[in-house]
Amino acid sequence: MQITIKESANQYLVSLQGELDTAASIEAKSTLQPLHECQGKEIILDCTQLEYIASSGLRLFLALMKDAKANGNRLVVRHLNDDILSVFKMTGFIELFEIQ
Repeated sequence: MQITIKESANQYLVSLQGELDTAASIEAKSTLQPLHECQGKEIILDCTQLEYIASSGLRLFLALMKDAKANGNRLVVRHLNDDILSVFKMTGFIELFEIQ
């Protein structure tokens, strides 16, 4: 799993690449920590190269969404592949996230 975060004045662009399984989620949690603490930003999770997401990865997304709302941030999830989009639909995440 590779995570790249690019920050601009009002935005964080987070590119996720690989598989967000249980092992990768542990590392991803610390990498994404600054996003839990920012305020008034747009956070874009670019999933173009995300191949798989486990339940632990879904929990990371959910925690990030909760903190984003609490801190006045906008969270957008972009470019989900068909398999991950299906998981979002089955879990109800499709209703919780702004998906582009």
